Amino acid sequence: MATANKILVQHYNSPCGELLLGSVGDELCLCNWTGGRHHGRVDKRLQSLLQADYEMAPSVVAIEAARQLDEYFARRRTQFDVPLRFAGTPFQLRVWHALLEIPYGQTVSYGELAWQVGVPSAVRAVANANGANAISIFAPCHRVVGSTGSLTGYGGGLAAKQFLIELEKRR
Repeated sequence: MATANKILVQHYNSPCGELLLGSVGDELCLCNWTGGRHHGRVDKRLQSLLQADYEMAPSVVAIEAARQLDEYFARRRTQFDVPLRFAGTPFQLRVWHALLEIPYGQTVSYGELAWQVGVPSAVRAVANANGANAISIFAPCHRVVGSTGSLTGYGGGLAAKQFLIELEKRR
């Protein structure tokens, strides 16, 4: 892909797995699990939608995101204030913005999230949009669980999802 746009990326080692942080301009557009189920698909989709290539280089935004993640994992931060840049369909954007409304330490079901975005019959579509979230933790897709409270798919794996949910509940 020959473009002038760049997504500056750097690695972040969390207590529950390695993440790739990326920014475009002054916004965080990527916080994705490097070993996750959707890693390659998320990367390709993000690069295509933003018409940008990855460049391994630190950025002010990614450095700040890493600092805020350090505070989050140390249980000193419950909200993030890094500017986010979502890249997706209008429906995906609705779902991802709804993720930002889920309070720290709480979970909602995919069905509840479908109600929140105004399409209660689209539980599967909401689950797919949730799985396509490129900004994990900052847009807390780990807070979405099955209808019985069970842990279901997560890009970083179920162990990472369990870790994040327990981390937030212990605060």
